[in-house]
Amino acid sequence: MSNFNESASNLTQRLIDQNGPTKAFLIVTPSVVFLYVNGVMIFTLRKKAVFQEMSRYILFGHMLWVDTLNIFMSVVLFICAVSRILIFRNICLALVIAGKALFHVSILNLSLMSLERYVAICFPLRHAEITNFERTHTAICVVWVLGLIQCLSEIIIFYSIDPANTVLNSFCSRIALFKLQIYKSIDIAFTCIFFVLVSFVIIFTYASIATVAKTAACDKLSAKKANKTVLLHLIQLGLGAMSILVGVVQEAIYISIDYITAVNVMYICFVVFVILPKCLSPLIYGMRDQVFFCLFKYYFTFGRDKVKPVIIELHV
Repeated sequence: MSNFNESASNLTQRLIDQNGPTKAFLIVTPSVVFLYVNGVMIFTLRKKAVFQEMSRYILFGHMLWVDTLNIFMSVVLFICAVSRILIFRNICLALVIAGKALFHVSILNLSLMSLERYVAICFPLRHAEITNFERTHTAICVVWVLGLIQCLSEIIIFYSIDPANTVLNSFCSRIALFKLQIYKSIDIAFTCIFFVLVSFVIIFTYASIATVAKTAACDKLSAKKANKTVLLHLIQLGLGAMSILVGVVQEAIYISIDYITAVNVMYICFVVFVILPKCLSPLIYGMRDQVFFCLFKYYFTFGRDKVKPVIIELHV
């Protein structure tokens, strides 16, 4: 998400061309639509007690909250950048730090969701015990602690070097705030650690589920669905990695090709690798769960879509 904020700021500094308002509309409109979709999903999760008790729905709800805040903050920063609204350093710091924390938590949450599917398939008899309500929330708290480590270190360095709360003379972004090399080193280190860790967890769970699926005692259908879910998490992780590279690509193409082409390429990268993954991931994940999607469709259409009584199956 901080990469989203940084990309938004870098892009919009160069986006003030004749198509600027149109491009801004094309970014803000789908973001607002998916904010509504995410809001309905969160509302749906709150309407059934089982959705608040089962680990997979708790983690899904956590992903929804993180991605919703992610999109909302990004839209706000994008509008500020397009409108040329300059922001105080401390306010910008809070937004950038929150964005980085949300980005890390979103990535780490994928590992929790993959581990939950791993336990469900590989240890079905102990699934309810291992992934109970308390342990799931404890795992979420650990994810937030890990996600905030880099942010706290950057805050300490920032206030020990430049505590003045002055107005930025450029758009709010990590580049405008963190100009020292130490910030780049910290960002690269934490990003690499988190992506390697989450990649290992997802690949391990995918391989483990695939191995168990070959045994006669395994529920083939459940294992197949679980492997598809973990594969979806791997794709989400890949899109997250691509969003990190957007800033690098923008700088490279802005130097090497003409201005108009650079703006168009940066806009496409911004939409494809930053906007769409955050908007579509929760929707795709929610649609794959028939029980949840049935209720979601009912609330999304304000009760116009008639739904038969839902029986929640408390197994994998």
